[in-house]
Amino acid sequence: MPSPVLPLTWHLARSSGRRGLQSQVLAASAAAVGAFVLLVMIAACLGSGTRADRTAWRVPEAAPARSATAVQAMTTTYVRHRPVTVVSLAQLPDRGPTPAPPGLRAFPKKGEMYVSPALAELIRELPARQLADRFPKPASYGAIGAAGLASPDELLAVVGRAPGDQAVSKSAEGGGWYDDGQTARARITGFTGSQPSLFTGADRQTALLGAVLLVVPVVVLAAAAGRLGAARREQRLAALRLAGATPRQILAMTAAEAAAVGAAGALAGALAYTALLPALAGVPYGVGTWYTGDLWVGLPWLVAVVLGVTVLLTVSAVTMLRQVATSPLGVAQQANPRRTRMIRLVLFAAALVYIVQSTGGHLTNSRMIVLLALFYGAFWLFGPWVVDRLGRIAGRFARRPATLLAARRLSDDPRGAWRTVSGLVLAGFVAGFFSVSQLDIGFPEHPDQVAVLSDGGADARHTAAEARALLDRAGVEATVSTVDDGGFDTVLLGNTGVVARVSGGPERIDAAVTALTPAGQGRFPVSQDYVSAPDETITDRVSTVSTATLLLSFLVATASAGLTAAAGVLDRRRVYGLLRLSGTSLRVLDRARVRETVLPLVVLAGGTTAMGVFGGYQLNKTAGGTVNSSGALQLALCVTVGALAMLAAIGGSRPLLRRVTANPVQTAD
Repeated sequence: MPSPVLPLTWHLARSSGRRGLQSQVLAASAAAVGAFVLLVMIAACLGSGTRADRTAWRVPEAAPARSATAVQAMTTTYVRHRPVTVVSLAQLPDRGPTPAPPGLRAFPKKGEMYVSPALAELIRELPARQLADRFPKPASYGAIGAAGLASPDELLAVVGRAPGDQAVSKSAEGGGWYDDGQTARARITGFTGSQPSLFTGADRQTALLGAVLLVVPVVVLAAAAGRLGAARREQRLAALRLAGATPRQILAMTAAEAAAVGAAGALAGALAYTALLPALAGVPYGVGTWYTGDLWVGLPWLVAVVLGVTVLLTVSAVTMLRQVATSPLGVAQQANPRRTRMIRLVLFAAALVYIVQSTGGHLTNSRMIVLLALFYGAFWLFGPWVVDRLGRIAGRFARRPATLLAARRLSDDPRGAWRTVSGLVLAGFVAGFFSVSQLDIGFPEHPDQVAVLSDGGADARHTAAEARALLDRAGVEATVSTVDDGGFDTVLLGNTGVVARVSGGPERIDAAVTALTPAGQGRFPVSQDYVSAPDETITDRVSTVSTATLLLSFLVATASAGLTAAAGVLDRRRVYGLLRLSGTSLRVLDRARVRETVLPLVVLAGGTTAMGVFGGYQLNKTAGGTVNSSGALQLALCVTVGALAMLAAIGGSRPLLRRVTANPVQTAD
């Protein structure tokens, strides 16, 4: 005999009416948003790794002297504050052929120059004295293919040189701390380097950090979607249970309905992600926009996310019905839920002590991610306990009907009240963390200086005379002086060389760098952009990820709060009807809803925000930086936006409250 579970589930879903259909559409929409956000996060992490791998060939990996076939030198120059990576290659005489670099058809010969499409366009746009004159004058520029580029916007040049050229000689080797990742030289046999470029190496870690911080709001959203219509479902299934349905059949019916809704929503989110891939590829991160293929997560990840969101929504719906399966009469009689236990506080305290002790030393990226996941899990366990105690305290000291109703709601259903605010509470941690994690390394900046390194005082004086002549010939007004005292009051930061102080904007600085290139003995002149790059690259990535994470976390948290608020109104429509029959005004009911949200939000969000600030401070201490003063303003803005978002989410369900209580005589049992 075939099982009646699926036909009965389908019949009940069809006969659930307009409100049932609305709940299912809202749940599917939430699942779609969750799947879409998860896929975008995974795409950013995987794509960042792919981009980094495609830049590893530029950092030369030294080969044994006997087997080396070519010399590779990498250096970096800047134009309009954008890095231009220049790879110089020279084939050694009487050695075997060297394979072509990624993105090139063949190993470049002497005098040949290949450029990325973005650099070719910039060379055409800018005057030659600001950019093109820094490079050799080939008959024509070759093009570098996508296999050798991290981004369509990346500026890269590959230049073929003679073995004796200064650009590939020992003078092209870096020596300063700020040369790491920007200047390097080695004899090679091929392009098998494993160290990614300075400008792509940190992308994957920062993207992964943002993804970890976004996972919990997405989980909260999916859990809220699984709870939509839970009260009506409980009553319906409790009646079936009392009529003779087994617990297994009840849970199977719930799982089938939730899985169908979750799968439909998750598939819609996956299709939206696939359709929007070209638009997502246009969002800049790090070195620029993306190749569309870099953001494609692949079919296994796509299937895993769809299944994961479906399972999460299904589990959320099934766990809401444990009481139906074990005590259907208690559900039918609206019995009070079980209180939260003290063990939640004990486990949270133990986890918090462990996290604080673990942040005292050096934190690796993987360890930080584990600690963040542990914190989220501990707070998710702790939240309902706090809500329960808040309800009891508020009920004891309540002086107004709205406060008393809110307190009763908090203590009667602490888990449900926690689900309403959990997304924004945990988003408060993200806001606190990123508001103070904007690093300020503290080195003095000299944006008006362009410097040329030298080997000593005598060489510096000779270079100074050459620099004055080059600048005069280019028509660039500048004051030239030598630096050999090892001080840190110039862009050389303790090195010996010549400093030109240029008046004017970025155009003048670019013209000065171009004019002084011949004096660099194979190295490009040093500007503030070059010196700041190791620190600015990290802070720029953290800033970008923090902005995106804050925006997405608040949007997802607000959506989950709105869904939970709407579900709460639908689930308690019988209670609201009885309260209206007893004379309670709609205004009092609405105020009670606001207070039952504001009370736990203020207490719990304040705690998570403070912990986020502490986590950001630990990150700053690990990186050796100080807190940027703009972080306080950003934190205040995030707190304000979060409060307004929560009030908007509650206000969005106010018309629904008005509708379900419009005729209490008919709706109340």
